[in-house]
Amino acid sequence: MEDSGMQFGEQMSSMETMSREPSQILNSTWSICPVCMQRLPAERVKKGSEIFLEKTCSEHGFFSTLIWRGHDDFNEWIGSADEGDLGLTACPGACGLCSDHLQKTCCTVLNITSRCNLDCRFCFASSGGGSPDPGLDEIREIIIRLVEKDKTLLQLSGGEPTLRDDLPMIIKIAKEAGAKYVQLNTNGIRLGEEAAYAGQLKKAGLSFVFMQFDGTDDEIYRKLRGRELFGIKRKAIENCSSVGLGVTLAPTLVRDVNMHNIGGIIRFALSHSPAVRGIHFQPATFTGRAPGIPSNNDRITLDELVWEICKQSNGLIKADDLLPSACDHPLCGFHGDFIASGGKLIPLLKRGETGKQDCCSPPSDHKEKATQCCSPVSAAEKNREFIARRWLRPGVKGIHGASVKDSEPGENSAAGNSAPDNADPGNAGEADIRDMSVFLDRVKSHGFTITAMAFQDAGNLDFSRLRHCSFHVYEKGNFIPFCSYYLKGWKQ
Repeated sequence: MEDSGMQFGEQMSSMETMSREPSQILNSTWSICPVCMQRLPAERVKKGSEIFLEKTCSEHGFFSTLIWRGHDDFNEWIGSADEGDLGLTACPGACGLCSDHLQKTCCTVLNITSRCNLDCRFCFASSGGGSPDPGLDEIREIIIRLVEKDKTLLQLSGGEPTLRDDLPMIIKIAKEAGAKYVQLNTNGIRLGEEAAYAGQLKKAGLSFVFMQFDGTDDEIYRKLRGRELFGIKRKAIENCSSVGLGVTLAPTLVRDVNMHNIGGIIRFALSHSPAVRGIHFQPATFTGRAPGIPSNNDRITLDELVWEICKQSNGLIKADDLLPSACDHPLCGFHGDFIASGGKLIPLLKRGETGKQDCCSPPSDHKEKATQCCSPVSAAEKNREFIARRWLRPGVKGIHGASVKDSEPGENSAAGNSAPDNADPGNAGEADIRDMSVFLDRVKSHGFTITAMAFQDAGNLDFSRLRHCSFHVYEKGNFIPFCSYYLKGWKQ
């Protein structure tokens, strides 16, 4: 296997080809052995157009993991994010956040259950265990400790949080403690099956929904989730829309399962705007519950994902509409900010435009620590507000019986899946969007994001990336970078 050391078996022919190509060391970093988890020096190495993270363990051998396929210029993408000396840090075992960490918290994950109503092929948390849920009083104490009043974006996760009947109370506790935004990470089953449930969560103070959504074909769900779910997902969107809860779709992308459906997901999401606020793509990561040790062919890199989005959207989205993360490390994700209008996406950001900053541009000196980053407002805070502006559905009070304010005549029904891109006559046309008042209203009501997060596993863990992480799990008084928290070694 291409990712595995010599003890894992034979080298593949593609690895033999790579070894004959001239290689160029781009920079040095630190990683771990994916078997024994010991810290190792590592290098990013260019071979042809591809980039690999390479490391050698004295016990378990050599590992070369693909991190870039060459669809875009690697150095331009990462910019100056790796400036400064990266000595031997305490990563990843000393988290939460130590003095070597470069970024504040944008989003805090709180796992409130390990139970789940699915047995997914890929699952960070290996959910479905029988451990008891923490009690409501314990959760209240935890939330009070972690919340920074009027700032915290709290993601309630698990397991499947909706299996807790006291979820509305947990949301209420978070809001009363001062959390500015409360986000639900869910597979959407209960939201789809119980028509009144979305209203209960909205009334408790839920800000927006982050919903597992792997495609527009039930064959995809059978392969990844073990059952047909597309109809339930559509119903969940409809139920959330009826009470004014914005939904962001979160596809886990797996090669030979749903990579071909990226364009279909984009068209589905756009046809359900403004109920759907955007898409957050997540290439499969091989940690927790996963089919096995990945080959490099299994890896979906960020530049490949950008290329697929552009190709499958048939020109709806251009490569320079998608910007590398300036909050986390550029190799961790990207974001695009749009207005949905008339079946089209109008970009609000362009990569490389002179004089413009993106939603969370970092300071010019990347060596600044998190306490100084983007002073007086950190990149994490900027990113948090960017998420909230786009994922919240503003001006909607459906739970009180009022009409959904930003639903326009002719808006595509969330109950369907085949509405054409131009089937929304209520959308503002391109001529109208040039009017400043129409434009500003449209940005709020029909904002739409295309984002991605490339999580790390034991094969591609890079301390340079880890130090920039702003997505943190809270446990036992510590804020822990997400990829550190879920990191597990591979079994031989």
